[in-house]
Amino acid sequence: MAGTGANLTQIRPYQPPPRFQHATGMISSNNLSIPQYGGPRGPAPPGPTGPDQADIDAYQAQVREWRQDLDAKRLRKSIYRKTVDYFAPVVKYLEERSVFVDPDSFRDILSDPLYYSEMLSPVAYPHNPSNAITTKFIRQATNKNKCPVFVTLWTPDGRRLLTGSSSGEFTLWNGLTFNFETLLQAHDSAIRSMTWSRSDTWLVTGDADGYIKYWQANMNNVKSYQAHRDSIRGITFCPTDFKFATGSDDGTIRIWDFDTCETIKVLKGGHGGEVKCVDWHPKKSLLVTGSRDNQQPVKLWDPRTADPIGTLYLHKGPVTDLKWNPINSNHLLSASRDNLVKIFDLRTMKDFQTCRGHKREVMSVAWHPIHQSHFCSGGIDGSLMFWSVGTEREVGFVDNAHDGSIWSMSWHPQGHILVTGSNDCSVKFWTRNRPGDPMKDKYNAKARGDSESLLDISTILNYTFSFQFWDKVKMFVSV
Repeated sequence: MAGTGANLTQIRPYQPPPRFQHATGMISSNNLSIPQYGGPRGPAPPGPTGPDQADIDAYQAQVREWRQDLDAKRLRKSIYRKTVDYFAPVVKYLEERSVFVDPDSFRDILSDPLYYSEMLSPVAYPHNPSNAITTKFIRQATNKNKCPVFVTLWTPDGRRLLTGSSSGEFTLWNGLTFNFETLLQAHDSAIRSMTWSRSDTWLVTGDADGYIKYWQANMNNVKSYQAHRDSIRGITFCPTDFKFATGSDDGTIRIWDFDTCETIKVLKGGHGGEVKCVDWHPKKSLLVTGSRDNQQPVKLWDPRTADPIGTLYLHKGPVTDLKWNPINSNHLLSASRDNLVKIFDLRTMKDFQTCRGHKREVMSVAWHPIHQSHFCSGGIDGSLMFWSVGTEREVGFVDNAHDGSIWSMSWHPQGHILVTGSNDCSVKFWTRNRPGDPMKDKYNAKARGDSESLLDISTILNYTFSFQFWDKVKMFVSV
């Protein structure tokens, strides 16, 4: 034990490291002494020394230059985009057509989300136009330079949407994800009209200064000339694409040779005001024009002799839009500022249907490309309505589709999407409601309210019938 004690006394007491120095005073009520830095420092560790200030400044300057170059290519935050894919319904339709020859034999679709994949293209339902009532809102598209959109037009293949605005710009939108693709300064003034040729090869546009331009499918401008002294409100091709007609605010209708760009005929004296719309018959040598003149609002012309054939007194106000039915060419659709939409039959020379639903002026109409009895109309108050030939009331209604006047409407070639261009500087895409959709968006509020009220009434009637039936059963059992 003595040896052990001697060894313990020979152990050196603990010494703090040379870089630490204990504090001599007490700084807390717990009588704790806190070590402080400030003792003698040891030698510097081996290794390379850090960069000097000049190298740091040069590196930061280089990083700033890189950021300036990469600002336009910086990756954006990924966002969810609504997509309406029309490839799957077309493939499904081809599969169904190989099994069921008659379209009426296709599988029925129930109101359940499980039937999403069973929806087919509108061409698969030739006897059911209600399949093309596009009241479901998809997306709103707006340019950085906000200006009214006067014209909307799909490309023939349906992959892109082309819009013309009051600033004279072409804007290309993707037809699948509905996002911006390209912006092109096409005219020096507002674009008021544009149309594709019947062969879907050429695009012809007209502006507010009276200029006409020819465009190829790749948006290459090949020709430009002045056709009118005032704004061009309508352009339409003849069935053979050799000629086209233009209507202008100067009160004249001109027929042009497409190849030579020369005037063939000038139709004068038919209207007492500006010509707001013009449309060539899809199969005949017949031209129809609409004017601001209340005395002669709609006139039929023979483009070969430049003589008027007849006058149609369809409306009591200025006519804003006229469209021949592309499938049943005997029907003519007209819209006017008297709040009415009328359908005219060329065979009887009389109108056989009047659509009374708009509260204010009707500015645009469009026939469906697949269903010959289905069409839509847009009002100056932003309302959007869907109609069917033979029905007195509208089959679909969107009350505040836009905050301004709907200047133009265009159907997708497949017929499942509708595009509207408005004075509120926006373009909106609309599609069909899927099976089992709750329709909870603000645009379907009125339809949802009507359906809910009907559902409540039917529920009450069912409960009443059940109680009456149960009372009779109890009476029978008691007896």
